[in-house]
Amino acid sequence: MNKKLNLIALTSLVLSSMLGAGVFSLPQNMAVIASPIALIIGWIITGLGIIFLAKTMLLLNQLKPNFEGSLFAYAKDGFGELIGFYSAWGYWLCAVIANVTYLVIMFSAISFFIDTPSYIFFGNGNTWQSILGASILLWLIHFLLLKETQTASIINIITTLCKLIPLIIFIFLSIIAFNIKKFNIDLIGINLNVPLWEQIKNTMLITLWVFIGVEGAVLLSSKAKNKKDIEKATFLAIIIALSIYLLVTLLPFGIMNRLDLASMTNPSMAGIMTILIGKWGNLFTLLGLIISVCGAYFSWTIMAAEVPCIAAKNKIFPIILSKQNENRSPSYALWFTNISIQLFLIIIWLTKLNYNNLLTIASEMILIPYFLVGAYLFKISFKKFNKYNLLISLGSCIYTIWLLYAAGWLNLLFSLILYTFGLIFLILTKLTNKKILLLNNKEKFSCFILLIISIYIIYFFIK
Repeated sequence: MNKKLNLIALTSLVLSSMLGAGVFSLPQNMAVIASPIALIIGWIITGLGIIFLAKTMLLLNQLKPNFEGSLFAYAKDGFGELIGFYSAWGYWLCAVIANVTYLVIMFSAISFFIDTPSYIFFGNGNTWQSILGASILLWLIHFLLLKETQTASIINIITTLCKLIPLIIFIFLSIIAFNIKKFNIDLIGINLNVPLWEQIKNTMLITLWVFIGVEGAVLLSSKAKNKKDIEKATFLAIIIALSIYLLVTLLPFGIMNRLDLASMTNPSMAGIMTILIGKWGNLFTLLGLIISVCGAYFSWTIMAAEVPCIAAKNKIFPIILSKQNENRSPSYALWFTNISIQLFLIIIWLTKLNYNNLLTIASEMILIPYFLVGAYLFKISFKKFNKYNLLISLGSCIYTIWLLYAAGWLNLLFSLILYTFGLIFLILTKLTNKKILLLNNKEKFSCFILLIISIYIIYFFIK
């Protein structure tokens, strides 16, 4: 019997998807680029933007229940086969890279316990030992998920509770040690020599990264025990996550000055805990990080497998990826996703990419799918002239357009290259089933132009 996910399981999944490794590095990451005032404004913008984006997804899930919360099904229905495919490709690639990121940072954290100055074993999570350990964990979780989603959701609830404990303790101790006079020093970041508006813009990709996964309950709407729990779980997770992010980034400014905070090594929360309670603070926080990453990895593995499965049901990806095993697990999609993660892990070992590189790439890939969600709601609401839905869709579109601007041209050009690699998969998809993705002449021409532009961009980066 297939067990459905209740409110606690759904909330835990969304919260765990967002509260990953990033939160433990937020104090240093934010102190490098922004002042307290810039951070407050940045989180307000992000909070409003995420609420608009989440509400957009929830409205579309109600208006188009047959799409089962599929972001890319909306893109396909509203803007054609090619746009639908690239929305699915971008979202799936973001999920894959996010999972790779979690595995890398997990073994990077373990290196604090294993490595010595004279011998590097796990290093930054990109040594061969780290890749081997990550690969073993990858396939252990893979076979667990093949059994059933419910088992994974129970483990996810446990890891979510475990990861909240160090975060709550950190916030509690930080409030006790908080010094308002120290916090008020350079509130607008004069020492940064960067305009306030530029500081706010620079925080955007980081704030987006820590909220990626907000769509988790919507994406898994078909597995929800009660459809009303989808909205409750989404907004409950947003409120909890936003509160934690605000406190984690702002309270450290009342403990130490911005320059010292910015120069800390990551996970910076461990260094702050060492100041607060001594050497055991470092150990305590690193254990919390490892548990946190495990939970986030669990959530994203579930969602990453759902992406090609739902895309296949909507005739965007090969139909074989929609098949489920006797436990109702999307087995083919899970194999496809985890084999891809394994290949990325090998690439990490060869190229020595680190956590920050992967964070940027994953954040870039999600921008277009998020924008298309708002654009689709605007399109269907404009035809029926629903004022409320139009307002929500406009808020979502404005937020994602702002993110595209904040990402910068170089990052957008790099993400375009990754989207172009989807052409290879598109060709393979067409070879397996010519009825899938019936592109018109305009879309075929767009593929050709995209290929030419990407070749030029690759040449530009190499040069």
